[in-house]
Order: sequence, then structure tokens, then C-alpha cells
Amino acid sequence: MRGERTSCHRFLANQFRLLLHTAAYVLWQAVRKRLAGTDLARAQVGTLQLKLVKVAARVRESVRRVYVQLASSYPGQAHWVRFRTRLNDG
Repeated sequence: MRGERTSCHRFLANQFRLLLHTAAYVLWQAVRKRLAGTDLARAQVGTLQLKLVKVAARVRESVRRVYVQLASSYPGQAHWVRFRTRLNDG
């Protein structure tokens, strides 16, 4: 996470930046928990980002839903489907 390297000279700016990074890490831990029972359950945050976020997709919004359309040849599609299903189950 590199919390020792700060980009600003002001304390509050650095503290806020560290808070945002910590919140993002906690969210990724929740994603990892939802993927229990898969090979991504013990994956590092960088691996989760690479397999779940850094993919090309078409996103469409309607009044009640958000549609994410992945390419049919995307190799991590099974992970996305499993994650979406577990996310909807609450």
C-alpha cells in the first residue's frame, strides 16, 4: 500500500489520501469475501483488480438496473458471474 510515501507536504492531505486507500482496501476485502470458494478468494488486491476491473465491457443503465456486457471470449467471465450472483444474494 506504500503508506510511507506521501505526495503532498500538508498533513491533512496525506491523511485523507491514506484514508481513501484504506477504504478501498476494505472494499476489496469485501469483494474477496464474496468470492469465497473460488480461486480468487485468496488473491491479492492487484490480481482482483486485473481480473475483475481492468476488462473491456459495455455498461448500459436503465431506470432500475445497470447492465455490464462482457465479451464472450473474456476468460474471467465465470468469476464475474459468480461475483454478481453473490452480490445480489446479499
